[in-house]
Amino acid sequence: MIHFYAYQIEELIKETKQLYLKNINCDYSFKSSDDKWSKNEILGHLVDSAINNLKRFTESQLSDTTYLVTVYNQDELVRINKYQKKKFDDLLKLWYHLNKQIAFILKDIPEEQLKTKINLYDLSICDLEFLIEDYITHMKHHLKQIFE
Repeated sequence: MIHFYAYQIEELIKETKQLYLKNINCDYSFKSSDDKWSKNEILGHLVDSAINNLKRFTESQLSDTTYLVTVYNQDELVRINKYQKKKFDDLLKLWYHLNKQIAFILKDIPEEQLKTKINLYDLSICDLEFLIEDYITHMKHHLKQIFE
């Protein structure tokens, strides 16, 4: 089962590269309003998500007890990392490499590790498998926003 998650991420990486090449001349920094993220900022948000989830997917395997997932301030990270000013191509490369690493480590997570208990910051309890599935769903949602 865990290989399926790695495969899904690898497929998303391939699809995203193809979509980017088809839309290479898009203005990814365009903002429809000040309170909406540009496509650059959405991809930057996915970079932050990859960083945080890579940490969660690895650290949760080291935990003998329920692993606590802490919240991160998404809007402030997008602002502080200045994703709006970055070249989309550079952000895509960073996102690509982070997700290649995630897929790489997912391939070797033992099946029983998927049941590791996770305490989400909203105080709900789930397991590592749910966290991985949620990460993929989240990524698909935002990639659709970028390439629609």
